[in-house]
Amino acid sequence: MRFQLFRPTLAVGAMLVLAIPGQARITRLVVEHTETLGHDGYQKLSAHAYGELDPKLPLNAIVTDLEFAPRNARGMVEYAATVTIVKPADMAKASGVLLYFVPNRGRINLTDGGFLADARKRGHVLVASGWQGDLEAANGIETMSVPVARNPDGSSITGPVLARFTDMREGATTLPILRGGVAGTADAASLDTSKATLTRRTSEDGEIVPLRSSDWAFADCSDTPFPGKPDPRKICLKGGFNPAYLYELVYSAKDPKVYGIGFAATRDINSYLRYGIQDDTGAANPVRERITWTVSQGNSQSGNFLRSFIHLGFNQDETGRVVFDGTNPNIAVRQQALNFRFAAPSGAAAMYEAGSDGVVWWEDYPDEARRHPTAGLLDRCRATGTCPKIVETFGSSEFYNLRASPDLVGTRADRDIPLPPNVRRYYFPGVSHGGGRGGFDPDPLQQACCELVPNPNPSSDTLRALQTALVDWVVKGELPPPSQYPRLDRGELVAPTWTAMGFPAIPGVPLPDGILTQFVQYDFGPKFHYNDLSGVIAMQPPTIRQILSTVVPRVDADGNEMAGVASVLHQVPLGTYTGWNTNASGFYKGHIRTNTGSFIPFAKTKAERLVSGDPRPSLEERYGTHEKYVAQVRAAAERLVRGRYLLQDDADRLIAQAEASKVLR
Repeated sequence: MRFQLFRPTLAVGAMLVLAIPGQARITRLVVEHTETLGHDGYQKLSAHAYGELDPKLPLNAIVTDLEFAPRNARGMVEYAATVTIVKPADMAKASGVLLYFVPNRGRINLTDGGFLADARKRGHVLVASGWQGDLEAANGIETMSVPVARNPDGSSITGPVLARFTDMREGATTLPILRGGVAGTADAASLDTSKATLTRRTSEDGEIVPLRSSDWAFADCSDTPFPGKPDPRKICLKGGFNPAYLYELVYSAKDPKVYGIGFAATRDINSYLRYGIQDDTGAANPVRERITWTVSQGNSQSGNFLRSFIHLGFNQDETGRVVFDGTNPNIAVRQQALNFRFAAPSGAAAMYEAGSDGVVWWEDYPDEARRHPTAGLLDRCRATGTCPKIVETFGSSEFYNLRASPDLVGTRADRDIPLPPNVRRYYFPGVSHGGGRGGFDPDPLQQACCELVPNPNPSSDTLRALQTALVDWVVKGELPPPSQYPRLDRGELVAPTWTAMGFPAIPGVPLPDGILTQFVQYDFGPKFHYNDLSGVIAMQPPTIRQILSTVVPRVDADGNEMAGVASVLHQVPLGTYTGWNTNASGFYKGHIRTNTGSFIPFAKTKAERLVSGDPRPSLEERYGTHEKYVAQVRAAAERLVRGRYLLQDDADRLIAQAEASKVLR
């Protein structure tokens, strides 16, 4: 289907772009390479966008340390970002929809199959751009260059930083200072170890033992004996590191980069592609006058980026226009740790890492437990009439690994927070972070990472249908299917204990009690703006003020969650699918495995079940024959298609996979 678009004339478009002096804008969009893709009439443009921001403009002032960034002759702060555009070679064939995909740690492939293949069939324009200033430039990585903040006299800005080290090689003498898995985010301001602290402990709650400052150095000892070659991005320990310990380094860092510019750059790149005609050099916008609707999508870290992007007011461009009409933050239940001094943008939800410290709910909620002001993620866009339509999607692992609980029930975990009319929420029960590989394999292989078999339960099929529904909501005004997620008022959310959950006692399987990332209230100091996850962290490591209550979904007698949009595999299960698993080795052995669920297969026969003592009925007892199992798969797929939670071609594929499987054969 092609949509008839209203397209402004060139003169009107130029007036829209150029009439406002001093606006933050893309000054140049330089296409460096054009590649023809396949046989569908698409091409891929690889480019750099060069932009500038007015630090005095209120919309930009929320970017932490922007006022300390260097300025050009016009008083603007400059940045550059990579941009990838996949578009019809003949833009007259474009649908009018621009789909923007936020890269995850710089990685995105706009030529994958699934939803992206559907998008190309429909004539959509696909775009991605760099937003992380902590990533090194590399092929296939979207990056951006942001300035360093300095004091007005040109001296270095400094501040406290924490880095943690585990599971190093036995006897390693040198470790890079990694924060969020990335080096170089916070160089040591001084190589004098007496001004820093290195400690070790045998567990998270074990005794903290300081190491003598003379026994370690900011240095590289891989080729030079201790104290090694001085290096502000590495530490060396006399005698080597022991993987039985957790090491913590607290030091003063210098020269913070203004990472929050990533939000403004994303705003301005998409605004330019949607509304702009040409850049300051006269080069034409490659999709000019052909974009009517814009929809953004991000997974995990990049989904958190979209939540913060909306919350901080960046869905309004500098002329007051909407940037994204719709957005899908997927498997994202936090804010993105980007807009504060010495942030580590590639971090996740590890101990002492910020992200769940302020507003994480869409509707206004009084955060009485943490004594924070009443607020919601939509406050700024509501004030300007620039809120997008939102399809929020996440699954079981987000409850166990990423602290999804407060998004739904707040910091007291005592009542459901209602959803605003422009938000739909869909929960994927019993899945890992991002879902599993799918298939109907009753005997998946154990993996070395985990004590239990990793979870194959997929979410991609449902996600594809819901992303399609979001585009239709934006373009056609067609409402998506009803929200489906667990709620307190229906008894679907309970305390994270096996008794409250109703989890069965399965021989050889750990109970879920304690296999959870705790919801912690930190004190980062008085200059940190908690609701906005912005400002300056003055205390490292932060003080733990309290452990807040959380809830998780209730399960049935098999241990499978009951609320949400269950996949076909979950509705016709081959075992128990959880959002949690435990580490098989390393410092955190027996503790929750990050973002990994588990699969606990059913016994094949009643006799096998009775021998093991498994309380869950066997495959034989449940389904009888292979043919009866396939019939239930077909019925589940048809139900999902009728509800618009599954596309027909995915349903056909799943039924064919079930027919070809070894289940009860």
